[in-house]
Amino acid sequence: MIVIQPISPEQTYPLRHRVLWPDKPLDYVKVENDEQGYHFGAFQNDTLLAVISLFVDGQVARFRKFATDPAYQRQGIGTQLLNHVISEAKKAGAETLWCDARLDAAAFYERFGMAPVSDVFYKGPIPYARFSMRLV
Repeated sequence: MIVIQPISPEQTYPLRHRVLWPDKPLDYVKVENDEQGYHFGAFQNDTLLAVISLFVDGQVARFRKFATDPAYQRQGIGTQLLNHVISEAKKAGAETLWCDARLDAAAFYERFGMAPVSDVFYKGPIPYARFSMRLV
């Protein structure tokens, strides 16, 4: 059984680093306003399997640094975690939710009703696009 619960920004760093940017220093996965965000972890038997961070600014919310342990990907854990964040964003009064998504994950976000709203851009060698959805 997967349990989703709030965690500290610091608890997200090891998984963010290992999954998203393992070739960069740990500080690379820290977000300058991490302390203002809401951070959630998906746990199974007290083992942290996935993390996501939500930042709400009025009616607009953004999630960042969404990472699932590769050994647990494609098992529905990320889906549960993103559904939780969508619900939390709505509770916080957000009307729009967005993220900068790696293009290799585009189909995943499209399943939630998110759509690309930008041209492709790069973070290092990795192609991204901004994806967004209305929450109301």
